[in-house]
Amino acid sequence: AKLENKRRNRQFKQQSTAKKHRKEQRKLRHALKDASARVPAPLERYGKRPGGWDEDEEEFEESLPVDMLEEDDLEEMRALAQKASFLTRNLSSCEPVHARKRKSDGTVETYEKTPRKMQAEPEKEIIHLLPIKDKTGIIRQTMEKPGAESSTRPEQDIEMMSSLSPEEQQQLRGQKLQERKLRIAGLASAILADPVSSMKKLKELRSILMETDPSVAVTVRKLVMISLMEVFKDIVPSYRIRPLTEEEKATKVKKETQQLREFEEGLVSQYKFYLENLEQTVKDWKQKKRKKSETVALQAYKGLAEVAVRCLCELMVALPHFNFHNNILVLVGPLMDDPCSVSDMCCDYVKKLLKQDKMGQASLGMVKVISGLVKNRNYVVRPEVLKCLLCLRIKEVEVKKDSEDVAPKKKFMTFKEKKKNLSRMQRKWKKAEEKLEKELLEAEASESKEKKLKLHTETLNIVFLIYFRILKKAQKSALLPAVLEGLAKFAHLINLEFFDDLLNVLHNLIESEDLTYRESLHCIQTSFSVLSGQGDVLNIDPLKFYTHLYKMLLQLHAGVPNDDMGIVLQCLDVMLAKRRKQVSLQRALAFLKRLSTLALHVLPDSAVGLLASCRTLMHTFPRCDTLLDNEAQGSGVYLPELDEPEYCNPQNTALWELHTVLRHYHPVVRTFAAHLIAGAPSEGSGALGMELSRRLPVDLFQDYSTKDMMFNPPVVTLAPKKKVVLKSSQFTHFTIYKHLANQGYTTKYIKTKGKKMTQEKELRSQCFRSKTDRNVYHQYKLASIFTLMISEIVRRIL
Repeated sequence: AKLENKRRNRQFKQQSTAKKHRKEQRKLRHALKDASARVPAPLERYGKRPGGWDEDEEEFEESLPVDMLEEDDLEEMRALAQKASFLTRNLSSCEPVHARKRKSDGTVETYEKTPRKMQAEPEKEIIHLLPIKDKTGIIRQTMEKPGAESSTRPEQDIEMMSSLSPEEQQQLRGQKLQERKLRIAGLASAILADPVSSMKKLKELRSILMETDPSVAVTVRKLVMISLMEVFKDIVPSYRIRPLTEEEKATKVKKETQQLREFEEGLVSQYKFYLENLEQTVKDWKQKKRKKSETVALQAYKGLAEVAVRCLCELMVALPHFNFHNNILVLVGPLMDDPCSVSDMCCDYVKKLLKQDKMGQASLGMVKVISGLVKNRNYVVRPEVLKCLLCLRIKEVEVKKDSEDVAPKKKFMTFKEKKKNLSRMQRKWKKAEEKLEKELLEAEASESKEKKLKLHTETLNIVFLIYFRILKKAQKSALLPAVLEGLAKFAHLINLEFFDDLLNVLHNLIESEDLTYRESLHCIQTSFSVLSGQGDVLNIDPLKFYTHLYKMLLQLHAGVPNDDMGIVLQCLDVMLAKRRKQVSLQRALAFLKRLSTLALHVLPDSAVGLLASCRTLMHTFPRCDTLLDNEAQGSGVYLPELDEPEYCNPQNTALWELHTVLRHYHPVVRTFAAHLIAGAPSEGSGALGMELSRRLPVDLFQDYSTKDMMFNPPVVTLAPKKKVVLKSSQFTHFTIYKHLANQGYTTKYIKTKGKKMTQEKELRSQCFRSKTDRNVYHQYKLASIFTLMISEIVRRIL
């Protein structure tokens, strides 16, 4: 019924337009016909006599003043009488005949001279409703379109607001805002309760985005944007809605199916209109475009645009599977490099999207947008844009394999082979077994895994294309640190064809000395990540990178931030531990000596990580325990200033630094130093605990980090001793003894008649039971005075 009403409304509008056009054409034709066929009337009219025109026609013609005109003038008048311009011309004017001639100038005379009536009220739009059938027949129903008078409301509201005081205006605004909030909440609740049958309410809620009341327009539009975002996140299905084909539309379906189709069609259309509104809000703000209607001030567009961008980002993360997701990516991508305040927010949401994307479709779309953005802006973008690529969840890609390496697929037996080799019962069991294996293969969803690998491979190819372009064309740009960091993360997935060129480029970058310390570390990390992955098959000894790292280690100290220590520990792990077969003993000894030296002048968290790396080296190369002995193991002298680890004679020195670190103020550093001095045993009295022995150096560095400017682990402090000042009236023997006992001093209790006295009142009551005990009381008094003197001396000392 709804579609039928739409069709009728469309037909009604077309018929009205065609009817109006036909009416105008008919008027023009009648005007032309009348003008050309009209007989010219004489300039003067004489009254008709009652005797009749036919009888005196000859006498009347004779009485006309024709003798005053010449023959030439009469001929000219007859010629002009045959022309329409002569009839339609105003003879009172002295202008030429064709001075104001226009197209169809004479055709509009019939209705141009009629008095005009100004339209007092605008025409009302009419909506056709469902018809009603009675005995007389079908009755058509119509109604006026709601909101037709809304265009006059802003002017009325402005006039009314201007006549109120500021307090009344604020109160009226609060009332209006509360009404809009209740309406928005009611519509949203109704939509969430029954989404399938609430498309009209969804449309009504979206129409509030065009709020025209200037006092509440900005707030209401923000509320509607956020409400619609939450509504769409809840009612959108978990699949992509595709448009129906003509055959599917012509096919008859069940009522439930038809209702579902209408819901999906309405949902997609409303979602599209909502996204277009958000996009237009952002564009108006970026272009500083002033609207014709001053409902929303130009300054308020910034707040609206920020809310619109947040809604777009939320939908981008929450609905990556739904329609128009690529359009959202294209809109959010340029905002990541925008100088406005929303760029950081867009980068955070893009990182969140890449982290949670499992299949890779959304990641591929985002990477394409970033690639186009970097290329179009000639590599002048914010480094945060490329740092978003570090959040990609890519762990494996498709690798090109030779035909020999490809495993042959499982081949089922043909019918002839079964008949030749198997009995009838065996063939029956074999058939059932093959059927079951086919079902299991389908259940493994191997197709989705292949699709995922394909998407990841395409995504990574675009990422490497971005990185290689920057390395080739913009080596001195601000994007180089992000490129090197990305290469260090994904280097193990690079194709073997690029290894040689990439290593040469990285070496040249380090040799140029234009890089910072962190960028040089990323170059070294990238080169060894390349060689530790598929590069194992290549016979390459990157000695120059070992030399670079050995030379750069002593640049770290406690006077600079130790954020780069994590990268150093990762490089040591991949260079020495994972490539133990390609590392000589001289190189391992040199690095062990330099790491122990470096542990003397770094922060405690860095010292823990370095000593843990020394422990790993001593376990990986057992012959390194020779450095724990003070005897020389060969000719030559140790050269600590030499930057070549192979030729600095590290075998002729000892790890004397461990004895210095043994007196470190950090307890974990002392523990590691004692462990290394004992030879790094795995068990026994010198072994580490489970919480330290099973942790990697990088993890230990992060666990004992001092980023918060606090000692880690916290120092165990004793409870502060409270200084108690006693008044003179409180100097009883009980309070003095209690105060001294709390301070840790031993005291003697006064014993009277074999009992321990704890209170002065109790003591006095027992001392005065008899006259013979008076001497005991005097002795007690002397003891109290003596105790008071001792306590005063102790208090002064403390």
